[in-house]
Amino acid sequence: MKYTIILYICTLMNKSDIKEIKVLFATPQNVVIVPHKNPDGDAIGASLAMYHYLKKKGHHPTVVSPNDYPNFLKWLPGSKDALKFDMQNRQSKKAIEEASVIFILDFNALNRVGDDMQNTLQEFKGIFMMIDHHQQPEDFAKYLFSDTSICSTCQMVYHYLEKLDDVEVIDKDIATCIYTGIMTDTGSFRFPSTTSETHRIVADLIDKGADNAKIYNNVYDTNSYGSLQLLGKALTNLVVIPELKTAYIVLSQAELDEFDFQKGDTEGIVNYGLSVEDVIFAAIFIEDVEQKIIKISFRSKGSFSVNKFARKHFNGGGHDNAAGGKSLLSLEDTITKFLNIIPKFKKELLTSYEE
Repeated sequence: MKYTIILYICTLMNKSDIKEIKVLFATPQNVVIVPHKNPDGDAIGASLAMYHYLKKKGHHPTVVSPNDYPNFLKWLPGSKDALKFDMQNRQSKKAIEEASVIFILDFNALNRVGDDMQNTLQEFKGIFMMIDHHQQPEDFAKYLFSDTSICSTCQMVYHYLEKLDDVEVIDKDIATCIYTGIMTDTGSFRFPSTTSETHRIVADLIDKGADNAKIYNNVYDTNSYGSLQLLGKALTNLVVIPELKTAYIVLSQAELDEFDFQKGDTEGIVNYGLSVEDVIFAAIFIEDVEQKIIKISFRSKGSFSVNKFARKHFNGGGHDNAAGGKSLLSLEDTITKFLNIIPKFKKELLTSYEE
């Protein structure tokens, strides 16, 4: 039987649920913290923030990432202690087997970790705790903390500590990890999901030791020569469809190889398409020969939901204005499919705008 306790960040939060969690963590626990596959700044920031918090509280946490993540996140405190399931399979499975609690952070469906790790997690008999801000969470966690209105999972981690009366436990390392996740998932605080509450939290994180200038530099100002050349190629490949207010970018495996692609080099490129005047829907299609898929990122402005679009047509999902997907077709066939689909949304695209 599955038990789901939904924790809402609002005045309606069930105090008995919080009490139950406090009792659970009143004694030392072996805890595994899991971000999604190909983790971004929010996923790694949330995971490492939780790692440092649990460690300070006397628990035995281990971050187990499904796979590696970009170099621009490896400076984060605690990163060197994280395991990669695909490369450190034995150690990762041992940590999961010995855990009493597993935190699922920044994703809400077990297929987001890859087949092998998914199978391992499905065999876990302990307690799952989910903290996530994406739509339509699966029902497998005993404790589900889900709020799609919040800009990032890292902000939700802050609120989680707040509700446990543990905000004062936040030190420089925890503050740095949380700040990084909020910054990256809000596009440096420029997306509509960035609220006044977000800024108040960020101010507190800075007061607690987060060096905002250093964090920004470590994430955004450490580009390799190849990554900048790849960005140039992506912009050369940019296609705009004015009559549909749509832009898209295509990057083949050959182009990735030409510019010595490293994990993270394509992060944020899709936003350049969305920055074109009058464009409200942008996509990037990236060929991955090793996984035999086409990786896709979608972005939108206004009311056009890329979450619904990705779920219906490209085996994905996410947020209304930011989502991902994948295609098992060839790169050429994937683009053809996309171009055949989007005219059907012409009315929605032309009426999706920001006041």
